[in-house]
Amino acid sequence: MPNPLTEHTSIVTSQLALLRQLEWKVRHAVENVLSGEYRSAFRGRGMEFDQVVKYTYGDDIRDIDWNVTARLGEPYRKKFIEEREVTLLLVFEDSVSLQFGSSRQSKREALLELAGLVMLLGAVNRDRVGFLHASAEGYTLKEPVRGRGQILHLAAQLLGKAAPSLEAVPPGDATSPAALIPWRMLAHAAPRHSILIWLGDFPPRFQPEGWTVLSRRYQTMGFRVDDPWDRELPPGRVLTAYDPVGGRLVNLNGASAAQRSAHAAWTGQREAEFRALFPNPLSRLVVSTEEDRLESLVRFFHARMAAGNRR
Repeated sequence: MPNPLTEHTSIVTSQLALLRQLEWKVRHAVENVLSGEYRSAFRGRGMEFDQVVKYTYGDDIRDIDWNVTARLGEPYRKKFIEEREVTLLLVFEDSVSLQFGSSRQSKREALLELAGLVMLLGAVNRDRVGFLHASAEGYTLKEPVRGRGQILHLAAQLLGKAAPSLEAVPPGDATSPAALIPWRMLAHAAPRHSILIWLGDFPPRFQPEGWTVLSRRYQTMGFRVDDPWDRELPPGRVLTAYDPVGGRLVNLNGASAAQRSAHAAWTGQREAEFRALFPNPLSRLVVSTEEDRLESLVRFFHARMAAGNRR
């Protein structure tokens, strides 16, 4: 009889090996591509002035005190009370629809990789990282921790989560993992001004209860992975696909005009509600399963940094 503890240990070990392979790419990106941009894009800080200190490479140039700099002949910056470390809290909504994939990788696999990369970025930058994993079978909350080793093990646990059973949600049942997430409890899971990153499929639906409170307490961001079929139905041939939400096989007979119209309406509604959850365009990241996830994250941080410099 299989030992569940042994199986779990084996899964975590294999995920740790995968994460260590990704870690060197993340370190290279942080040290040579992003430089201080990750920290400048996410750094939390208090508003009460404390003192003036020497400017060092990587500090936010917006904090330079030009009067002191001109008087002393070298750059100094303002330091604020409660210059906080970044706390990242990832919410991974593991819906069965994520298991769809029209090419070599499912949306779930791609989204888990994106989550792992974000957690590795936090580890490399000496931040605190935690996660909440939610599926139709329940949720797991891991409070934010600091340190490379602890964060790596935390990321391995998330990446090692078993995909939810396709029978977990009865066909036609509108229940989604988002309905099971303890949104109000999350308001106390991390310090104020932390970064909350919600990763999911984001189908059209109502805004979850308590989301407004979380949006005021945290910097909220939404990360989504799209399959090519999400963006455009395949043309010109009969295709059979399994609908994990409906629990049945469906035939796409060359994608009729009616099917394309319904798909366009669904896509438009989905995008509108995604934007409503995250009104700031710099708080939304949408990546294709065919794109490099790390490159997409680098572009995301570059855009946030560029916007910050224009303010």
